[in-house]
Amino acid sequence: MDFTPHTPDDVRAMLEALGMQDLRELFADLPDALLEPDLHLPAPMSEQEILAHLRELAGKNAPADKAFLGGGLRPHFVPSLVPALAQRGEFLTAYTPYQPEVSQGVLQAVFEYQTMIAELTGLDVSNASLYDGAAALAEGVLLALRQTRRMGVVVSQGVHPEYRQVLATYLHAVGAELRTVDLEDGLTPPAEFDDTVGAVVLQSPNFLGAIEDPAPWVEAAHAVRALVVYVADPLSLALLKPPGEWGADIAVGDGQPLGNPMNFGGPQFGYIAVREKLVRQLPGRLVSQTHDVDGRRGYVLALAAREQHIRRAKAKSNITTNAQLTALMGAMHLAALGPEGFAEVAAASVARAHALAEMLARLPGVERVTPEPFFNEFVLRLPRPAAEVRAGLGERGWHAAAPVPAEYGANLALFAATERHDEDDLAGLAAALKEVLA
Repeated sequence: MDFTPHTPDDVRAMLEALGMQDLRELFADLPDALLEPDLHLPAPMSEQEILAHLRELAGKNAPADKAFLGGGLRPHFVPSLVPALAQRGEFLTAYTPYQPEVSQGVLQAVFEYQTMIAELTGLDVSNASLYDGAAALAEGVLLALRQTRRMGVVVSQGVHPEYRQVLATYLHAVGAELRTVDLEDGLTPPAEFDDTVGAVVLQSPNFLGAIEDPAPWVEAAHAVRALVVYVADPLSLALLKPPGEWGADIAVGDGQPLGNPMNFGGPQFGYIAVREKLVRQLPGRLVSQTHDVDGRRGYVLALAAREQHIRRAKAKSNITTNAQLTALMGAMHLAALGPEGFAEVAAASVARAHALAEMLARLPGVERVTPEPFFNEFVLRLPRPAAEVRAGLGERGWHAAAPVPAEYGANLALFAATERHDEDDLAGLAAALKEVLA
């Protein structure tokens, strides 16, 4: 049964309002390759044939459970209880828990997630998650602009370039001004801000893997009453001073290192945490603890009143749902490891990364660019283009050397190591890289 939402009269009225003759004119700015693509579809197959074909295609996927690529996506060990719990129907199929009387389990789980994120970041309040790290950054900056009523944003070049691209898209839509401060020797230099700046953005560890000193930026931002948005890898917060203790007002990041496999780059979840004074500017959903008329503890959605979902342009955000399942997987992961186990994973990842960096930097023509101290990702300058090296390693079964954008320099490649890599893995990658560069 066909479903046609617009009648011919609807289409004709729209075209007349736009001063156009036909739909082809409406899409004139799109290239023909997109409008009429040559799909090269194979001949029709039976269900049995198509399933066999799909299995054949899936068999070409090389496992990446020990990838060294980095850039925010890394392979970490996920305890078996995480997928076992996540696949329970209560979590797997649940949508927004508007009715607390039938959603206490999900609401309590989300509340526990929020509590863990608040403790990790050293801030007062976390929401129920966002789509990914890039969306979380954009929402955090928009929050800061609403609070300060200013339209200037200063961001360090050390912030993930893809995050900055998403941020620029959001800011263009609201007419905000974005300025980037270039790195110096792999680190963010001190900067001064004027009273047009509403948000400053710093990432630590930064995109090159280096651990930043946020104190100068925090001090300079607060001197002009701007808010500090701090992008942090959640794993790093097991060992490093949390954003809240640095004086950050908003902490954001991607939760993939917490209980989520790489999955070809998604789905992931973004986290955001803020100081209490900013709670009414928080986008998305917030679960709170309360008591019923009999004094029994319960959980409800709070400070939303559906305004995010129906107020359109007046809403604080266009986030109408979130990455709830993957966020709960992050909470399950943290609960399974506990504070000590989580810190052990972080320490092991740091140790593996430093051992790998030392090993690879000994190869002829290879130079480490990331300054110390760094966490578990680092950048090397290679004697050949990084894309060629990446391809050569891939042909040998190694997923490593993610090309770094040219804005940071030529022939740069990003590497990462985690607790999943053992000494044989490190030595094997070093041998393969030596062969590719020979």
